Amino acid sequence: MFQYKGLNNNTTSFEFENKKVLITGAAGFIGAALAEAFLNGFVKSTIIGIDNMNDYYEVALKKYRLSRIKERENFNFIKGDIADKEFIDGVFEKYRPEIVINLAAQAGVRYSIINPDAYIQSNITGFFNILEACRRYMPKHLVYASSSSVYGNNKKVPYDTQDKVDNPVSLYAATKKSNELMAHAYSKLYDIPSTGLRFFTVYGPAGRPDMAYFGFTDKLLRGEKIQIFNYGKCSRDFTYIDDIVEGIIHVAGKAPLKRYTDDGLSIAPYALYNIGNSHPENLLDFVDILTDELIKAGLLKEDYNIEAYKELVPMQPGDVETTYADISPLERDFGYRPKTDLREGLKRFVNWYAEYKGRI
Repeated sequence: MFQYKGLNNNTTSFEFENKKVLITGAAGFIGAALAEAFLNGFVKSTIIGIDNMNDYYEVALKKYRLSRIKERENFNFIKGDIADKEFIDGVFEKYRPEIVINLAAQAGVRYSIINPDAYIQSNITGFFNILEACRRYMPKHLVYASSSSVYGNNKKVPYDTQDKVDNPVSLYAATKKSNELMAHAYSKLYDIPSTGLRFFTVYGPAGRPDMAYFGFTDKLLRGEKIQIFNYGKCSRDFTYIDDIVEGIIHVAGKAPLKRYTDDGLSIAPYALYNIGNSHPENLLDFVDILTDELIKAGLLKEDYNIEAYKELVPMQPGDVETTYADISPLERDFGYRPKTDLREGLKRFVNWYAEYKGRI
């Protein structure tokens, strides 16, 4: 069971045993891993998972993730869309969740350029429905996924949650910033304890096929070239899935309290944190490490020449050069920081990939 450390005066803590926890996006990469962690760590909790099972990427992978948890006695999976207000209201009315963790969203920066409607439907309308349901049923804590994308081309590093983030470079980023503003408004107006988490480049086993590490692996094993944007002059704060999940659980167990200024004005019970590895990796180095682990796993030949398969291309619309998380508030308030280094994380991904592809 996770241990909560470093409690400060601006939060209230509670255990998850005998609690009802709603996880949206439960068949997604982070959602499924989080549900499994809850089921393993808090055996008396009830997990309600919802997902629309859309085909943004292969549905078979979503079914695989669910297969690891769907038979658990205290897991209830419901297929449905958070953009369906009647559906969400029905879930809240039936289960009355005490902790709500909203991970459902249309992901992907580049996809937002070609299919913007999906982002408004899921990330704006869907999140609004979650907030409205929270207003009516008042859970102890609403935790929701934001993204490092909100920082745009911020030149100040590492990124701090106090930084100005008014210049998104993609619609996806704009919807995530909108989520933060909407959550703050509802927190202020209706005293809904809410915490936003800005995730930094999450990777690991059973991850999203549209992410670079997954797509690169697919292409290299097919003998295809991989495109490395901005001619390799990019760095990412890669954060391993287990570290993200543990961070979410630490945060979910402490809800921000309503506070007051010296002159009696109320401050919303609202918080915002980065969750990243706080150690940016150059994309060219990342590719070399991934290739090395693929060779060690026997998926590529020992004399494999990765240089012949690198194609350096210009920056794509919506991309940024660097992501780098300041996680000092996370350490201060929860005594927690991600700990998995990139090589170890990619090794675990490669081992999972070999097993998963061998079974389908």
